[in-house]
Amino acid sequence: EVQLQASGGGLVQTGGSLRLSCAASGFTFDDYNIGWVRQAPGKASEGVSCISSSDGGIYYGDSVKGRITISSDNAKNTMYLQMNSLKPEDTAIYYCVADIPCSRLFMGTVGEFWGRGTQVTVSS
Repeated sequence: EVQLQASGGGLVQTGGSLRLSCAASGFTFDDYNIGWVRQAPGKASEGVSCISSSDGGIYYGDSVKGRITISSDNAKNTMYLQMNSLKPEDTAIYYCVADIPCSRLFMGTVGEFWGRGTQVTVSS
């Protein structure tokens, strides 16, 4: 059974940093593309970042490029999202997702697998 569990969210001030983690089980990162999608209150889902399983390519949404770094520890089957220079508009629930073409992730689609999200709140 595929499971994804995001953690590490919290309340930070503008300009602060957070590191989200996603513990995965039931598959390895070689099997599927993995990434993060976020949803802010009243807004459509937005793709944040994606790692391609086929070539290791890493992709970021335009709104977070330069401020966010995605990484994975295959030995721990854990994915991370280091978020720096946070802005109030980054406030959202962040979901880790798997088994989705990166192009579709950036359309805000969560894909075949996703887990309980973690809340990130950035105060102004």
